[in-house]
Amino acid sequence: MTSKLTNWAGNVAFGATSLHRPATVPELQRLISTSRRIRALGTGHSFSEIADTTGDLVTVADLPRLIEPDRARGTVTVSAGLRYGELAAELNRSGLALRNLGSLPHISVAGSCATGTHGSGDTNGSLATSVSAIEMVTADGDLVTIGRDDGRFAGTVLALGALGVVTRLTLDTVPTFDVRQYVYENLPFEQVSAHFDEISASAYSVSLFTDWRAPVFRQAWRKQRDGANGPAPTQAGPHWMGGHLADGPRNPVPGMPARNCTGQLGVPGPWHERLPHFRLEFTPSAGDELQSEYLMPRAHAAAALAALQPIANQIAPVLQIAEVRTVAADDLWLSPAYQQDTVAFHFTWIKDWPAVSPVLAQLEDCLAPLHARPHWGKLFHTSPAALRERYDRADDFRRLMRQFDPSGKFRNTMLDRYFPND
Repeated sequence: MTSKLTNWAGNVAFGATSLHRPATVPELQRLISTSRRIRALGTGHSFSEIADTTGDLVTVADLPRLIEPDRARGTVTVSAGLRYGELAAELNRSGLALRNLGSLPHISVAGSCATGTHGSGDTNGSLATSVSAIEMVTADGDLVTIGRDDGRFAGTVLALGALGVVTRLTLDTVPTFDVRQYVYENLPFEQVSAHFDEISASAYSVSLFTDWRAPVFRQAWRKQRDGANGPAPTQAGPHWMGGHLADGPRNPVPGMPARNCTGQLGVPGPWHERLPHFRLEFTPSAGDELQSEYLMPRAHAAAALAALQPIANQIAPVLQIAEVRTVAADDLWLSPAYQQDTVAFHFTWIKDWPAVSPVLAQLEDCLAPLHARPHWGKLFHTSPAALRERYDRADDFRRLMRQFDPSGKFRNTMLDRYFPND
């Protein structure tokens, strides 16, 4: 490995001395037991320094591929390095599905769960909420499995890679289902603010996109589970919430081709070809971007929209697109949706950190009174004191870190900053 190894976007140059690709779990165990510092690297889609280390980087992508459904239990056990797009297609062929997926099918299962990555939907939790058991290699090289009946489970699934290197996960499944996707255009902010709960509950998954150049959501993506949630949007007519039904396929990112996106226009398709925004066979962008995301109580959706409008003129010049969506509450200690139904404000920025950074600081100041929690895998300025104040179980997680990793083998600068070992 050279020192030029970076994350997908290229904004983080890893400080690791080596990148390892073990082909077996025993090989991974030996590597971890002899390493001084080590961190797991997924698909590299995090924009923060969460995966960085001054020691060794390791990927589990070359471990034996595993997709093992258990119909009696309603679960599937998978190898940690699998991408969701690879898992979903095979799972669907078995007549099974996951409740939800993120907007990108290109991300790994373990990395997504560890950082709190999510899809959308009032009743859909983050991707980590589907995990019922996790297998990982701990600091001394032991292979351990922790399930939902273990009191440490809620601090282990979404653990930022701080407790060990995950090798397998067992996920809850449901019977396969179809989804119809519709895109509406130009919903005024005032309509969204006045009817946010109705809008977010109008389909299985709803995403709203704005460029902050005008007080409108340029696109509203409504992913309706076939046969569920009432009549299809087209039955209500071509107009909805002040917007109108798109007359063709759309891409939420300005200037990007619609062919990169999953099927629209109400054409039914399997869950894994509709719940993500982007298709597995296309790279959604060249990585020429930065990202931030803030999650807060869903009841604050209108207040957050109002709080950001005064700085719209600062946001727009450094923004590619912003997305607003909802996430159901969970009980995972480090989840931004911990014990609160949540609204997420996501920002895809231009790749110019000196220009983005001061705007991000303004944005955080606007959202601070709403108790916004940043996404662990995105860029943020939130101070350690402010962040710990927003997580009731932060001290419990620090104790869990000391229990699993007393020598700090899995620590890095970011973990030391937010979860100091003192």
